[in-house]
Parts: sequence; structure tokens; C-alpha cells
Amino acid sequence: MANIRSLDPSASPLDYYGFELRRLREEAKLSQQQLGDILFCTASLIGQIETAKKVPTRRFSEQLDAALMTGGQFTRLIGLVLRSQLPNWFQPYADMEARAMYIQSFQTTLIDGLLQTPEYAREILSARHEGDDLDTKVAARLERQRILERDTPPVLWVVMSEAVLCQEVGGREVMRGQLARLLEMQRREWVKIQILPFSAGAHTGMLGAFNILRFEDDPDVVYTEDFMQGRMTADPAAVREGLIRYDHLQAAALSVESSAALIARVMEERYGGRTAPRGSESA
Repeated sequence: MANIRSLDPSASPLDYYGFELRRLREEAKLSQQQLGDILFCTASLIGQIETAKKVPTRRFSEQLDAALMTGGQFTRLIGLVLRSQLPNWFQPYADMEARAMYIQSFQTTLIDGLLQTPEYAREILSARHEGDDLDTKVAARLERQRILERDTPPVLWVVMSEAVLCQEVGGREVMRGQLARLLEMQRREWVKIQILPFSAGAHTGMLGAFNILRFEDDPDVVYTEDFMQGRMTADPAAVREGLIRYDHLQAAALSVESSAALIARVMEERYGGRTAPRGSESA
């Protein structure tokens, strides 16, 4: 095992997490085995996290806070840890996304990451990465969605091609759950989803997906992505062009209500029946 005392807590959020876990565990006079017994995990897992070889989960962090009575320290820290596991080129966008007050997204081939189910996200990420820690990548993507659970969440407006609904990712069960998730999220007043139907023909989004982030005090930002990396710009001309294109896409898309009806119909006809949206009783 690596010498935990050689960890530089300023090297990364994961290193800081491991450093603090070791420090607080020793202050509590607990061995790795004793803490593992309390958390119903192995001493080896504790050691791997303390040496920054394993990324902890949010559930582990919550249990750790309760066991060591830290006042929520690790639960607060886990968000930074998981965000640091996103691709390096994507992290600046994730930071900006977390501060945005209004997010506009146009998607041509897949569900926006803020609306993906764990199963759908796993299929998308497994198609793009081989040999990596898939559980961590899925957890990092889902962590971004926590901005929608805030007391004052950002407005999220998503326009997506009808093709996204028809592209079967992970099989019928995964798609049925994913479309049910869209219907569930559609019920939230700060989330709007529109489907751009095949019948729309040529449109201003045919060159690819893009996002627009809008802020209360900072300039708007346009984000585009290719298979290598993402690009952000606050150039006024680019932002203006993005806004114009988005306005055209919204105008060409079905209404929010008609979009929900189409999502429900596709879910029923293509993926085997209507699934009650999770959490709809509290929507």
C-alpha cells in the first residue's frame, strides 16, 4: 500500500478526500478494519480511498459523515471529487453549467446528460470508453444532475430531434425507463422539453448539437462538442448566432404538450408499453 502520508491534499479533490479520511479516522482511533465494519465495507476499500486509488460514492460519503460525525464534510466534498472525474476538457463546461441560471440544449443523437437515467448513461459511456472505471464515470455524469434538485434550480430547456427517441440505446427496457424519465422531468415547472419532428425537414441545428448557458451577471456562453473535445465561447457574435438558431429550432419543434404526447406514444409503440414516471406522485 502507498504511504498515505505522501499524499498531497492539494493535488486533487480525490487526494484531499483520502487525506482527510485517514486523518479523521486516526483521530477517532479506528483502524481501517474497524471503520469498514461500521460502514459494512472492507478494510481494503477504506485503504484504497485513503490512498486515492478508488473514487468514493455519495452513499459512502454520507455513511462516513454519520460514522465519524463530521457535520457533512465528506458529503459536501464528494461533489468536487466526482466532478474532477469528468474528462479534463469537459470540466470547465461542468463548472459553468453548475452556475448557470438558464440552460438551453439542442441534441441530435442522444438525451441531454442532465436528463439521462443511470442505465442510459451507462450505455452511452460504455460505448465511448473501454477499460475505464465505468461506475465512476456514470456517477460523475449523474452528479451534474443535482443542480436540478436545488431550491432554486436553473431553467432547463431542451430541444431534441425525434431521432433521439427512436435510437434504441441499451434495449427496450432502458429506453422505456429513459422516456419515462423525460415525462417525469417534463412535469417540473423549470424543465421544458420539445421534440423536433422528422417532418420539420431541414433546420438550423443540422450542423450539430450545442448548448447555451445564460447567467445572471456574466456573459452568455455557447458550447459545442466534437468527438475529441468541447469548446466554449462568449464571443458576442457566436452567442447571437446560437440564440438565433435556438429560436428557430424552438419554433420548428412541437409544443411542450405535443412533445410529451409524442414521447409517450413512442414509449408505448416502440418500447413495449407505458411506464409510470418514477416520482410522479410528488411531481
